[in-house]
Amino acid sequence: MSEKIYPIGIQNFEKIRKEGYAYVDKTALIYRLVKKGSYYFLSRPRRFGKSLLISTLDAYFLGKKELFNGLAMEKLEKDWIRRPVLHLDLNIGKYDAPDSLDKILEEAISKWEVLYGTGVGESTLALRFKGIVERACQQSGQRVAILVDEYDKPLLQAIGNENLQREYRNTLKPFYGVLKTMDGCIQFAILTGVTKFGKVSVFSDLNNLIDISMDEPFISLCGMTEQEIHDNFEEDLHELAAAQKMTYEEVGAELKKYYDGYHFVENSEGIYNPFSVLNTFFKMKFGSYWFETGTPTYLVELLKRNHYDLERMATEETNSDVLNSIYGDEQPIPVIFQSGYLTIKGYDKEFGLYRLGFPNKEVEEGFINFLMPFYTRFNKIEAPFEIQKFVREIRTGQLDAFFNRLKSFLADTPYELISEQERHYQNVLFIIFKLVGFYTEVEYHTSEGRVDLVLKTNDYIYIMEFKLNGSAEEALQQIHDKHYAQPFQSDKRKIFKIGVNFSSKTRNIEKWIVES
Repeated sequence: MSEKIYPIGIQNFEKIRKEGYAYVDKTALIYRLVKKGSYYFLSRPRRFGKSLLISTLDAYFLGKKELFNGLAMEKLEKDWIRRPVLHLDLNIGKYDAPDSLDKILEEAISKWEVLYGTGVGESTLALRFKGIVERACQQSGQRVAILVDEYDKPLLQAIGNENLQREYRNTLKPFYGVLKTMDGCIQFAILTGVTKFGKVSVFSDLNNLIDISMDEPFISLCGMTEQEIHDNFEEDLHELAAAQKMTYEEVGAELKKYYDGYHFVENSEGIYNPFSVLNTFFKMKFGSYWFETGTPTYLVELLKRNHYDLERMATEETNSDVLNSIYGDEQPIPVIFQSGYLTIKGYDKEFGLYRLGFPNKEVEEGFINFLMPFYTRFNKIEAPFEIQKFVREIRTGQLDAFFNRLKSFLADTPYELISEQERHYQNVLFIIFKLVGFYTEVEYHTSEGRVDLVLKTNDYIYIMEFKLNGSAEEALQQIHDKHYAQPFQSDKRKIFKIGVNFSSKTRNIEKWIVES
């Protein structure tokens, strides 16, 4: 049995090293980072190890050589210079009022002023910060390291409140501007967060930051590679296989399906979610550990405000300018990508287009389940029972029962949930069929001239075509005319052809026709 202690929820490098927690050695990459440049920005999803990275840099710049014994850094670093470190963690605050951010910054600055003193005429937060950097450098004789964790937490929490966002931007812009004006006193600075900075934002005057979020040399700076899992948790993989009554190969494939698949650069190695991997080894079972630690309500608000077509998420194509834009300029895709709910699945080099999709099963199933209460009348407790009924009817061939339930389901949706009538019902259908698809085999075809939906169970194949303000007969005829059933003729399962018409007048299913 493995004797490892898993650092779940522990983000302090010194505690991990002194108390014997498992640690995947990232110090060779950290050494490269500090020796190759001075100013960095890194965007990664939550629970990906950004705070541990900041804590490790903190220990490094404070010259705590003993914490790096046995790690790559021990052999790489020869000088071990102790520097003043200004570590700002914005993850600790709740940002719901204009002065919320000021209070957090005031507390940090006051602590630094105890160490390095105050200056005449330093009346603003930015001026006080500037004075602290200057005095810390002068008093120590060494340039300062500035480490900012979750720089964007205030702005993320204020999504949808433009006035509050403006207040926070006006505070942060001059504060972060100190990184440029005090270059002579700063040895190293890094800002981490979920969302990326853009040209017009709190960083508009700060053009000396190197964004390494999509740089291949640093893709594994946070998260785990498959090789790192095998190097550090081989015994744990065998234990997990025994606990789940699976072979070693099967458990590796399952771990990959659930938690791998994050691509921050095109054509790059997949990165595993470290939080979910550690929880899986700790509990010796698979689960939706990452998704359960946070509710992306702000993402759903963006989706609904923009009347976003949810079906596009699995095949969204966009360029690097969009992926790098801040807060998506109120567009949902950049925020969803940067938050880790979508990742890079493909890249068209000729046109510079990225194809996005869900990174893995944990994220896809968790996100779709999370969406349901925002688009229907069912809460998180009721929703699984409703989906269970849909799945049971599909598996047993009870199509009339299925469509009657779907019709009732749509009719019961409160009017206030309907932001845009046609798009709303498209999204509701997407959520239902996507959730049903987690328990059956589903194929989505959205190109012109392709079948709308194919559902497969052990006994049946359902070929469905949908029309809006047309007729069920017309939908069924299209299945015949375009030979949608032909690819499945050799299959032994019973085939159902189903034409469905939706009425914008009744805001529901008008009619369905089933032909076997």
